[in-house]
Amino acid sequence: MKGSVRTVVFPIAGLGTRFLPATKAITKEMLPVVDRPLIEYAVQEARSAGVERFVFVVSTQNDLVTKHFSAQPDLEKVLEQNGKFNELKSLQASTLDPESILYVIQDKPLGLGHAVLCARDVIDEEFFAVLLPDDLVLWDKPCLQQMVELHNKIESSILAVEQIDNENISSYGVINPNESSGNVYKVDGVVEKPKFEDAPSNLAAIGRYVLSKQIFSHLAKLNAGYGGEIQLTDAINSIASQQPVHALKFKGTRYDCGSKAGYIAANIAYARQDPTLMAKVEDILESD
Repeated sequence: MKGSVRTVVFPIAGLGTRFLPATKAITKEMLPVVDRPLIEYAVQEARSAGVERFVFVVSTQNDLVTKHFSAQPDLEKVLEQNGKFNELKSLQASTLDPESILYVIQDKPLGLGHAVLCARDVIDEEFFAVLLPDDLVLWDKPCLQQMVELHNKIESSILAVEQIDNENISSYGVINPNESSGNVYKVDGVVEKPKFEDAPSNLAAIGRYVLSKQIFSHLAKLNAGYGGEIQLTDAINSIASQQPVHALKFKGTRYDCGSKAGYIAANIAYARQDPTLMAKVEDILESD
């Protein structure tokens, strides 16, 4: 798929404290769902949307991510010699051209807005994507591809949103929708982590964005907001006052792999998609 969004930013500088002690030795985005780490699902989703440049915002040089996306010729040779062609195909599919990868350091944990701002100097295009690997979306057409297809029609910033239960509203950035057409909403603004009674809707932004590069000038002017962090939603509000911002109620099931329950649910759901595991998973679940 070819489109106008060529670069994606992956903010992966977080400490992953909710998964300690597992994340003492590996970073959160390297936690596996079935047989692939979260970051590989994210990269494959971006590829499906036509993305060609991959910007990883990290706290230090991330050797695990670098190694994962590098070619492994010795391992490939062993797999080929042993006739393990399915495994060889999967390994090769996880390789990225080193020229397509950029690393940007986020030296202070100042929030998602600050992480995006750190990528300012490497974004040349008018629009770029931001993808949080914590959120997995299971559907035949990947979530970011749905967003880019919409963007190519209306040429605006796009937020991915889903309907959230009332008791969980205060954990999300909630959009203030204006006019709508099907599953697309004009966004007047976003309220970060509102109380239920203050929420402008029950549609919450999840970890997928297509953003105008104008977002950087707004982020650079922000002081710390909610939680003492530079909030991406504050900059989106500034953008929305000057140019159109839309939200897409995407198709698919989202799994919040930043939580233990969501991570377990994702492993079950993705294992059920694997023909070699489907029956075994069902047997395990039924036996319990």
